Amino acid sequence: MPELPEVETTRRGIAPYLVGRRIAAVIVRQRQLRWPVPPVLEQKMDGQIIESVERRGKYLLLRTPAGTAILHLGMSGSLRILTRNQPAERHDHVDFVFDDNSCLRFQDPRRFGAVLWTETELESHKLLRKLGPEPLGCRFCGNYLYQRAGGRRVAVKQFIMDGTIVVGVGNIYACESLFLAGIHPGRPAGRISLSRYCRLASAIKQTLEQAIACGGTTLRDFRDSNGQPGYFQQQLSVYGRSGVPCPQCNTAIRQTRQAQRTTFYCGRCQT
Repeated sequence: MPELPEVETTRRGIAPYLVGRRIAAVIVRQRQLRWPVPPVLEQKMDGQIIESVERRGKYLLLRTPAGTAILHLGMSGSLRILTRNQPAERHDHVDFVFDDNSCLRFQDPRRFGAVLWTETELESHKLLRKLGPEPLGCRFCGNYLYQRAGGRRVAVKQFIMDGTIVVGVGNIYACESLFLAGIHPGRPAGRISLSRYCRLASAIKQTLEQAIACGGTTLRDFRDSNGQPGYFQQQLSVYGRSGVPCPQCNTAIRQTRQAQRTTFYCGRCQT
């Protein structure tokens, strides 16, 4: 499933081709995605100019003067910049066609993604209003995590993967960030010191920024807007490396299950 680095990689890839362009047509071939594509989408976006391409958590936002298209890549979705006359394939569900005959094409084999439309303030939209701060933003820091964790017994890994606490820290990046910060993934969130949370916040930022620089992580079928895979998996320290020597102490990396998710960690370096 595309996580924050993959979505941000996609945003950076498509934004230069979209901002300032006028939409000539919206073509919907399949409305039955995670939520039905609203019937008003084609009418509302026709003739609109893309003012900005933004990201909130794992949602991509195409802002226009009339409203905002909200896109989610789901488990297998992707966005590509093509020419208008390139034939659609089986899983190409929505096209945003522009006045220069370029096309933003949404493909989603599993159909867990979404293409929605809103004219309301984004901060109050039902999909966005409960989201926590962006991990790469100035609001996210160790003090914030420490305050939110007070008295909580949930394991720290689940805590930082909670989208109401902070957005975009998926399973891979949670494992890697906790390793970098030297924190055991099963430690109760409320029993971690402020200084360790400061290290963890920095580790999350560093891990995500490095993943974005590498174009994300390809473990199944993620491709960016140019059809290229992400390469961060080549720099993973613990995720998917059960039994492999820890890069810091040579102890074998351990694997366990937490809240139905696989967790990888070093039993010696992470306490």
